[in-house]
Amino acid sequence: MDCAVRSQALSSSFASKPTEARAFSVRCSSLPRSTDGGAVGLVERPWKVADARLVLEDGSVWRAKSFGASGTQLGEVVFNTSLTGYQEILTDPSYAGQFVLMTNPHIGNTGVNSDDVDTRAITRRLRQDGSLIGVLSTEESKTDEELLEMSRTWDIVGVDLISGVSCKDPYEWVDKLDSQWEFSFSRREGEAFHVIAYDFGIKQNILRRLASYGCKITVVPSTWPASKTLKMKPDGVVFSNGPGDPSAVPYAVETVEEIIGKVPVFGICMGHQLLGQALGGKTFKMKFGHHGGNHPVRNLRSGSVEISAQNHNYAVDPASLPKGVEVTHINLNDGSCAGLAFPQQKLMSLQYHPEASPGPHDSDLGIGTYLTCEQIMMSNVTHLICTCTIIP
Repeated sequence: MDCAVRSQALSSSFASKPTEARAFSVRCSSLPRSTDGGAVGLVERPWKVADARLVLEDGSVWRAKSFGASGTQLGEVVFNTSLTGYQEILTDPSYAGQFVLMTNPHIGNTGVNSDDVDTRAITRRLRQDGSLIGVLSTEESKTDEELLEMSRTWDIVGVDLISGVSCKDPYEWVDKLDSQWEFSFSRREGEAFHVIAYDFGIKQNILRRLASYGCKITVVPSTWPASKTLKMKPDGVVFSNGPGDPSAVPYAVETVEEIIGKVPVFGICMGHQLLGQALGGKTFKMKFGHHGGNHPVRNLRSGSVEISAQNHNYAVDPASLPKGVEVTHINLNDGSCAGLAFPQQKLMSLQYHPEASPGPHDSDLGIGTYLTCEQIMMSNVTHLICTCTIIP
């Protein structure tokens, strides 16, 4: 099967962007090759004509065969470098408002068949120019210029995406764990730890990991008042991962502010960013973010390096944090903040995903460390949080 990409300049009146608008389409042929290796002829199959377009704000248009949902959808285009786990990635609430490009063969580099666009070309654009807004459409009635206009008049910054993926009512999380999810952990005597998990787009594996350590888990919506949480007298509170811009959800930041210092708290990904803002720090949008299961992170306390799973487009600015807040982890690819601790406020957070799924298990210790610290802090020995480790 031979495939060729055709590039054609679009006549466009959108002069606001300096990049020349170009269209790309895929032609495929099953004709036999000649003796010198070239195709005898290149004929476009009627049933392989592209019926979907991805139009990026830089003016490029990508045509390919589509399957699944139809219609027109706006989103931010990002790329993920994970080697496996595309099922988990495509069902992760943290990707709300985004289109995901897989980059690993054979899921991403060449798609799953010869009709798919080579996404390496799109990924190179994102690495050079940063994440781009795109419009994905199967509607033939819409012109390329109309879709381009849509991509240039929408922005993901400042959009509350959490409210669309959070649960609507509190619930107790109960799930029978297979043996593969069980972990050895020294539980305290009597009833299990009661952890309240704020659902900003929480992944099930966070809940599985907490349950594997013997926690009783109550999941609450993103808008759940701090006063109700404190009345439930939990042993700890987890602020989960979630999609989008932390500055777009001031109600969540206010909730975090009211809970900090009253019970031990643990932030993951979006929860980490919300904690940073609640402490008085600032967050910023990264060029193309971190999306994948191969990001090296250094623990600044121990010097050890973890290969971590990450999915975020925003980061905490460590220079904006108040005195007393410790940066505990950094991303070795770009030096960005990957973990925080504030012993006086019974707080710790990670920018990456200790529960992985998909991803390596190097960071499993993160949740266990939090629960161990929780035990210590409940004994009012808060100064030990900086040196606590997993209880064997």
